[in-house]
Amino acid sequence: MPGEVKVLPQDAAGIVRVQLLHAGKRNAMSVAMWRALRAAFVAFQADATMRCVLIEGSSDAGEAAFCAGGDISEYPDFRFDAARLRDFHEGAVWGGLSAMLACDVPIVAAISGACMGAGVEIAACADLRLAAASARFGAPIARLGFPMAPREAALVASAVGALTARQMLLEAATFSAAEMAARGFVASVVDDDQLQAAALASAQRVAALAPQAARHNKQILRALLAAPLAAAQALAGQGVQGRPGDDVYAYADGAEHREGIAAFLEKRAPAF
Repeated sequence: MPGEVKVLPQDAAGIVRVQLLHAGKRNAMSVAMWRALRAAFVAFQADATMRCVLIEGSSDAGEAAFCAGGDISEYPDFRFDAARLRDFHEGAVWGGLSAMLACDVPIVAAISGACMGAGVEIAACADLRLAAASARFGAPIARLGFPMAPREAALVASAVGALTARQMLLEAATFSAAEMAARGFVASVVDDDQLQAAALASAQRVAALAPQAARHNKQILRALLAAPLAAAQALAGQGVQGRPGDDVYAYADGAEHREGIAAFLEKRAPAF
């Protein structure tokens, strides 16, 4: 199963719940899920009746998780070709994330369990983040032998802070909910069994206020944060050193990239 992005019916307060669901994979994002995420948030942006989006990992996955990252089982199908890798990151992944960022409807994220890689990126697009005490955060993709794409890195660094981003990407460090609250990424931490109620209460507080004011506030904040993403877009087009032809996705067929993904799929330690 490729997983799905479930959009539940809007409630009387104007709140829509979005659930990331990938059973058996801790809600890891497949290519199909990235595309569904984009379609959902494009639709939300066009809906004037909506007041808040609450995004969470579906409990139907069988294990408490927001999103454990990308669906690595799909990676051998496209990651080792530079053009297809670029299309994945700049099309599918950034398509979903940019639709979230462009959505003027306030977004609340309820984070439980694993929030890794793609999960951190999706959470970074939310306006307010609440976490269960047992939640864990990180982006340990260095273990898979590849870097974070430029615009995704800019998004994460702007949300978690430069030091935390460096620790996640260079040390493969993971952090508790309490640590991410102390670092300013998480608004509040609650007991695991209180997360859904706390997140819904937050969404209800947002939905009870002036909806147009909320949308204008999001537009203003988006403009203030535009510079890092614009720089990352230029980097994605020009390459790591800023030279034409120095493609940031040229590592696609590299030995480290292949070894990292093979090791994960074979459930062994990589040999870099």
